[in-house]
Parts: sequence; structure tokens; C-alpha cells
Amino acid sequence: MTAMPDRRGPTIAISGPPGCGKTTYAKRLAQDLGLDYLSAGTFFRTLARQRGMTLEEFSRLAEKDPTIDLEIDRMTLEAGLKGNVVVEGHLVAWVLRYVADVKIYITAPLHVRVRRIAEREGRPIPEVLRETIVREQSNWSRFREYYGYDITDLSFFDLVVDNTYLTIEETYEIIRSFVEKRLSKTRGQAANRNT
Repeated sequence: MTAMPDRRGPTIAISGPPGCGKTTYAKRLAQDLGLDYLSAGTFFRTLARQRGMTLEEFSRLAEKDPTIDLEIDRMTLEAGLKGNVVVEGHLVAWVLRYVADVKIYITAPLHVRVRRIAEREGRPIPEVLRETIVREQSNWSRFREYYGYDITDLSFFDLVVDNTYLTIEETYEIIRSFVEKRLSKTRGQAANRNT
């Protein structure tokens, strides 16, 4: 589905596994395009704060209580429907599959992503590796259980970027160039329909 006429501007969904750089690219893209930036992780932290829980406590609760993920997905969908936003998160593109004007998936092999996280957070690689594997498997299994989605199927994405051998700048230029062309084409098609 393309942009809905009642929205103020485009919705761009950026997904990918931990350590792929999606937050960096989403924030920068939002700033450069004059769009709002939202993170599913921020929604998660907000809900934890509202319940007076630490992130660790809330994460354990989320594994037992599907209403938490469903609430975050509802908030994600609501933001996407408003438009004028770049939304990022591990699974947001699936939630916004029929709403987002552009859906981007960023990835890199597990060992590359784990090294990036470990360097960024100053933590030992074995610890980050264990945590990342558990986190990914938990996310994937819950999403399959709640929605029946196969998150290994990336066929609905408009752009898939493996940034293993790319710098941050090279990856960002690919993303920005693609988004600008895609939005320009979408606006042109909308203008033709209205004439």
C-alpha cells in the first residue's frame, strides 16, 4: 500500500537485528528529511517506566505477557499511520508492512554485529554474543507466535542492505539515495493521479 492521502508525510520503516546500525541511520535520515523519529525501543522503555519497572524486569514480564508486545505494536502502527516519520525497531517493518511508504532492512552477520555492540558498549564479546542470540530468538519466536510471520522472508522490503563491508557513510548514502528516489517517484505518481 502506498502513502495514505490523509497523512501529513511519508512513513519510513527501518528494521534489522541488533547491531546492524538501524538507529544511527534512522535518526540521521529523519533529521535530513525533516521527519520525526520514533523507536520501538523507546515505546518499550516508556511502558516499563509507566509500570515502575526496570528494563530487565519488564523484559522478563514481556516474555510471559503478550499484551506488552501487542501494545508496542499498536503504538508503532499508530505512529506509522500519522506519517511524517521514520520508525525503527527490530520488527517495525512487519508491523508497518501495509502502511510504510518505504521499508528498509539493514543487516550484517552475527559475528560482525556482536563485535560492533561489544565495542560500542565496552562489554566482552562472549557476553554480548549470548545476549544477542537470546534476544533475537525471543523476538522472532514471539512474532511468529503472535502474527504467524516468517521474519526470514525479506521479500516485501523495498531495500535490503548488508553493511558488513560498508562504512557508516557508504551505508547511509545508499539508504538516503534510495529513499529520496522512492519518495520522489511516489509523489510523482500521486500528482499524476490527481490531474
